[in-house]
Amino acid sequence: MDLEAVKFLASLMEEKGLTSVEIRTGEEEIRLQRQPAALPQEYSSVPVPAPLPKAEKPVAEVVDFNGVTELKSPMVGTVYVSPTPGADPYVQRGDKVKKGQVLCIIEAMKLMNEYTAPQDGEIVDVCIHDGELVEYGQCLFKIY
Repeated sequence: MDLEAVKFLASLMEEKGLTSVEIRTGEEEIRLQRQPAALPQEYSSVPVPAPLPKAEKPVAEVVDFNGVTELKSPMVGTVYVSPTPGADPYVQRGDKVKKGQVLCIIEAMKLMNEYTAPQDGEIVDVCIHDGELVEYGQCLFKIY
């Protein structure tokens, strides 16, 4: 194998971002290997936040997931999280809700069905997005 072929392979490795290449032709064999390029400066200088000491973690953020209830869709349809397009959603994560409060609307066969909270509690997760198609039994909200 001549020097020009080796130079070509080295430039090809750099161009394609390869770290090694091995070629065998007949009795000739060549193996080229290089170190991967260092991360660009914009990625290598990102500061990593220090973890909070245990005493400083807010107690209100702790959720006992043993008491969480998944609110599931009773039908197939399109879900709407607000009364009109562009309006504020009925509920968001962290909202306190009362039994019977509207959480979303599920449109099925051109009928708008209000989906209401079956119990008092706090919304700990919203598992849907506006305009999304939901399946029967799909988790819509998690309430504690």
